[in-house]
Amino acid sequence: MNDRASSLFPLFMLLLLAALTFWLSRVIQGEAPRGPLRHDPDYWAEGVELRRFDINGTLQHTLAAEKLVHYPDDDTTIVTRPHVTYHRQPPVEISARMAYIGRDGYEVDLVDEVKVVRHGAKDGVPPTTLETRTLKIFPEEEKGRTDDPVVLTRGASVVRGTGLEIDNGTGITVLRGRVSGTLHSNRTRTP
Repeated sequence: MNDRASSLFPLFMLLLLAALTFWLSRVIQGEAPRGPLRHDPDYWAEGVELRRFDINGTLQHTLAAEKLVHYPDDDTTIVTRPHVTYHRQPPVEISARMAYIGRDGYEVDLVDEVKVVRHGAKDGVPPTTLETRTLKIFPEEEKGRTDDPVVLTRGASVVRGTGLEIDNGTGITVLRGRVSGTLHSNRTRTP
């Protein structure tokens, strides 16, 4: 019987250690809430206007919005009726119904009623308008892309595509997928 008690002693010690570990864990962590974390905002602002300047103090872009709401649990921000203006020449304006700004602000997802307007040059060139349902923009790089249908309009010219990539720095827009359109020339014939 003495041999049996000595062989059960290590098992008893392991059970005691497991119980002590469980008790210590409950004491340190307390009663953790069960279920999903709450998704409550920690701050919001209405009638927002944010401006970004470069290192020389030149205004790069401005964000205006009806409302901005930040959620600390996933560090995201939801913006209602965002309107971004890039102040380079010619200026570019971007608007949408909603925007979702990610954790680091590197990516911004524009959703519903997305419209990009590159204003015409001073020599009478009409503005170029882009309309789509979604657009992911990268504010620091001044680039964007979408896989949704796109309509580009410049004066009487209209071009449609099933996705695009846009670079505001170079002024280059690349339509992807099936592209169709009507291009109008502003030249007049000489007799």
